[in-house]
Amino acid sequence: MTELDRAKFTKEVTVPSVEIQSKNVGKSMPVFKKYLLKMEKLKPVTEVQGNDERRKLLLDPILFETFDKLREDDQQKLSELDLNKNSFSNTCLHLEYHNFKIDDVFKAVLPEGKEGCTSYSRIGHIIHLNLRDHLLPYKNLIGQVLVDKLIGVKTVVNKSSAIDSTYRNFQMEVLAGEADFVTEVKENLCTFKFDFSQVYWNSRLCTEHERIIKLLPQKSVLFDVFAGVGPFSVPAAKVRKCRVFANDLNPSSYHWLKENVRLNKVENVDTFNLDGRQFIREQMPPFLLTRPTEPIHVTMNLPALAVEFLDAFIGLLSGVELDPLLDITVHVYSFCEESSAFSEMRTKVESALKHSIENEQIVELVDVRDVSPKKHMLRLSFRIPPDVLTKAAEEETSSEPKRLKLDLETQDR
Repeated sequence: MTELDRAKFTKEVTVPSVEIQSKNVGKSMPVFKKYLLKMEKLKPVTEVQGNDERRKLLLDPILFETFDKLREDDQQKLSELDLNKNSFSNTCLHLEYHNFKIDDVFKAVLPEGKEGCTSYSRIGHIIHLNLRDHLLPYKNLIGQVLVDKLIGVKTVVNKSSAIDSTYRNFQMEVLAGEADFVTEVKENLCTFKFDFSQVYWNSRLCTEHERIIKLLPQKSVLFDVFAGVGPFSVPAAKVRKCRVFANDLNPSSYHWLKENVRLNKVENVDTFNLDGRQFIREQMPPFLLTRPTEPIHVTMNLPALAVEFLDAFIGLLSGVELDPLLDITVHVYSFCEESSAFSEMRTKVESALKHSIENEQIVELVDVRDVSPKKHMLRLSFRIPPDVLTKAAEEETSSEPKRLKLDLETQDR
């Protein structure tokens, strides 16, 4: 079956059952609960026609065999409720498509011996699939089943191309439902609205978003280099009361980033539509020179390329020596091979910065998630070495840097 035929799921089945006094249903549950028949839109405890004082319990034929096969202590408990082997009988049920769970439907129609449709992401009313090749002939059936069975789902899409490294979106095919891609999700006490077909959103990063928000001190500063629609920036401003500079190159992401700032009624968020390197080099220096006492965090969540943008920090404050040193923590993401993930991540960062990172400068190195069996997404959080920021441009002659001592007492906070 490659096109869903709901009529094929209509069948008559016989299941074991037991009649019991209504007042004893609750008392019998310690024994019967694990045996109850569990199907969609089918109550396992039903009324007995013509007798309000009795109830019928429908049991799973796979789990329950006979009264005699029950443990002795369970038999004793049922005997105390006036139940014995003669209390059990068989009941004929008329089942239809709506009675079967998603897994039951897929098991009935998808190829045996191969991985089924075991995982998907939900983004508001949208289900996002990444189907393997052997499931593609069944894609429309899979989509329709998900629309039928999952409450609130109106659209099912399948990823049909790799993620574009420039704007971080991808081509998708609608398998079932409406071609409506504007959706809303709630995460970290915030509401996010966006067009899923035009921006990047990964619900599996919810935990990582929360981890970063918890790392941010209250009223600190966040520079979000690849902000997307704001999963770091908006809760940072709303929950942690941070001063936020949020940037994304994708015009659609920038549009929805601004919309989410408005939707969540957050203040102290400046938004930008710039290349990440340009954002770092143009927007950070003025702030670093005027508000140096606040903890500053920089998020760089573009795993395919983020490490390459770290060179923007080299010489960012060239020719200036700050007193005191700035407290800047960078959270950068990258994909690494499983076998050498942690050493590879550190080596990548040090190579991009052209500077070593001391152990005490590392805040944490986190394995965020498995992308594939041999590919991991990692985050290295580290305090950027001051020498990286103040390094003189290579073409300039070496000279004593002009010293800029900041009068902290007179700074406008």
